[in-house]
Amino acid sequence: MKGPLLGAMFSRHVKRHPGLVPLIGFISVGLGSAVLYLLRLALYSPDVSWDRKNNPEPWNKLGPTDQYKFMAVSTDYKSLKKDRPSF
Repeated sequence: MKGPLLGAMFSRHVKRHPGLVPLIGFISVGLGSAVLYLLRLALYSPDVSWDRKNNPEPWNKLGPTDQYKFMAVSTDYKSLKKDRPSF
């Protein structure tokens, strides 16, 4: 393969246009945050079931003190009591 590598071309372009550095930084932080949030949703959300044989309904195994929302503004999950039947 002839020609400069992609990394070398990128670094040369950034050296010519230093105003792109903050833009690239903010885009990288945004993409990284989006990927981490999607991973959090896929791994810790009770709506997603990865193991259908051993745990077909993971939302039934949540206790009343389990916080599954990303941010709870006015709810203290530690003081909640169980008010639903066990299945």
